[in-house]
Amino acid sequence: MAYGGDFSDLDDMTRRDRTAIETLGRPLEHSGRPLIVTSGTLVMPAGRESTEKDEPDATGIAAFRIAGERACLDFATRGVRAGVVRLAPTVHGPDDHGFIPMLIATARKTGVSAYLGDGTNRWPAVHRLDAAVLFRLAVEKAPAGSVLHGVAESGVTLKSIAEVIARGLDVPTVSLTPDEAATHFVSPFMAIAYGFDGPVSSSYTQESLGWSPAHPTLLEDLEHGDYLVTPAT
Repeated sequence: MAYGGDFSDLDDMTRRDRTAIETLGRPLEHSGRPLIVTSGTLVMPAGRESTEKDEPDATGIAAFRIAGERACLDFATRGVRAGVVRLAPTVHGPDDHGFIPMLIATARKTGVSAYLGDGTNRWPAVHRLDAAVLFRLAVEKAPAGSVLHGVAESGVTLKSIAEVIARGLDVPTVSLTPDEAATHFVSPFMAIAYGFDGPVSSSYTQESLGWSPAHPTLLEDLEHGDYLVTPAT
C-alpha cells in the first residue's frame, strides 16, 4: 500500500512502485492466488463522475499511479488473481494523517478555512473501516483483472468540508484563487489537489463484491471524531 519517496522525483517514485509490485507478483505467477494493489481515485478524469470501467487520465494530477496499476493488472494474464483498489483521496477515521488533517492544520495556522473558487469541486471519501472490509473482500473473491473503487461517498464538496472545519475551529471561511491557493496551502501540488473535482462511482464494486459501506461519512467524522480536537501541547 505504500507509495513513498520524494515527490520532487516522480519518475523515481514510479519506478520504485512498479518494481515492488513486479517483485510481489512474479512468485505468484500461474498460482491463481491474489495480488491486490492500491491506487487512488485521483487518477480518474476531472469534472465528471467516473466508474470502475473508465480509463484513468494519463495527463491528470495522479497519472504517476497508472504505471503501478498496469504492472499489477498485467499479472492477471499470467495466472495471478490480480486487482487494483483505488482509494478515495480521503480515507478518514481516528488519528488520520492525510489530506484532511493537512487542511485543518493550514486553517489553524492561517486563521481561515479555505477552498478554491466556489468550492463546488467534489472529493470522494471512505471510512477506513469500510476500506478495510473492501480489501478483505478483494483478497477473498475479486476476479482477476478487477479494478475497484474504495469510495463510500462519490463526491463531498470542498466548501462543505471547509465550512465544518471553520465551525469547529471558530474561524471564517474564505474562497481562494488558484494563485492564492498555491501559497496558502503547504505546496502547489496540494493547492491543485484541493481544487480537483473528481467524483467517482463505486456501484460496480459494491454490487460485484457485496460491499456495503456502513461507517460514518466524512462530514460526520469531522463533526464528531477527533479531527478538530485541540492538539496537546
